[in-house]
Amino acid sequence: MFNKVILVGNLTRDIELRYINTGSALGRTGIAVNRKYTVNGEKKEEVCFIDITFWGKLAEIANQYLRKGSQVLVEGRLMFETWQDQNGQNRSRHSITVENMQMLGGGSNQNSSHQQNSGYGQNNYQQNSGGYGQNNYQQNFKPNNNPYQKQQSPQNKNFQQDQNNFNDDGYENIPDVNIDDMGMDGDDELPF
Repeated sequence: MFNKVILVGNLTRDIELRYINTGSALGRTGIAVNRKYTVNGEKKEEVCFIDITFWGKLAEIANQYLRKGSQVLVEGRLMFETWQDQNGQNRSRHSITVENMQMLGGGSNQNSSHQQNSGYGQNNYQQNSGGYGQNNYQQNFKPNNNPYQKQQSPQNKNFQQDQNNFNDDGYENIPDVNIDDMGMDGDDELPF
């Protein structure tokens, strides 16, 4: 099965770093991810708060460079955790175990150009410079001697075309769709 999650948001608190019995670093924090949209001309916004966990060297790097409010892209897998609280009650929650991250800037502790657009993760595949990881495969990249120059990528054309789905305030234009008029014959049309 495939279990992959990619989120872009702001950290809700500083990294809580500790070391487990094996000596591996464990870092926990939360990320707030929001989405703006319009329904019947009314602007709305939904925010989702998600717990995230960093392991090993990635946890130490996150603790060193990220703070509450830091904007970050995280890539990882969805986990379901269960435990018993102090009263003996069974508790559970979903969280994300981070495998790769990219610091995006905009946070209170990300003013230097060295920290922005740096990809860190256990897989070390990146499109920008400044990556850290345990494996050694990389996509081709060109070092940028001017840290203030914006790098262009082939995806920019697609991104600019997708901008048409947003109105002037940054809210997504979602069309109203009547699923009863789609002409589907029950479950036969479902792709799964």
